[in-house]
Amino acid sequence: MRTRRDGGARLLHPPRLAAARPMEDLMSISVSFVTGFGPIVRDKAASRRLYKDTLGIRFKEEVGGYLHTEALEGAKTFALWPLEQAAQSCFGQDEWPADVPAPHAWLEFDVEDVELATAELEKRGYRTLVKNRKEPWGQTVSRVLADGVLVGVAVTPSMREKKAD
Repeated sequence: MRTRRDGGARLLHPPRLAAARPMEDLMSISVSFVTGFGPIVRDKAASRRLYKDTLGIRFKEEVGGYLHTEALEGAKTFALWPLEQAAQSCFGQDEWPADVPAPHAWLEFDVEDVELATAELEKRGYRTLVKNRKEPWGQTVSRVLADGVLVGVAVTPSMREKKAD
């Protein structure tokens, strides 16, 4: 990669694509929907000013400054997740480890089978930070870090549509 005079970069060669794989291999994890998405925030006050005060998103507030809403169309949940809470969730401590790049956002996918999805992620080389953990609100989740995003695969019973009898 070379840097242009204006500071931008340009690729000298197009990126190499992985060898083509049969679609069955790519579809071994069955995603049902986006469970939630949101930035992982370092400055809670600044994030509150932007999302709540400026954009007018109405949040519920939980202990520790976790702001979330399930009323914003497009995802089941949009939340501002404080970095110290993400660290607590992944590592059991309030500080994100210095040797692990800190995420900038989180994204969770509801899947049919968390254990199967976790095994598939591990088989493909992703480091599991949280593995098949049952949360107090009933969700079972595994998390990996990819491209600055804390990615979760989960089964979230409270967000699944009730099927008619």
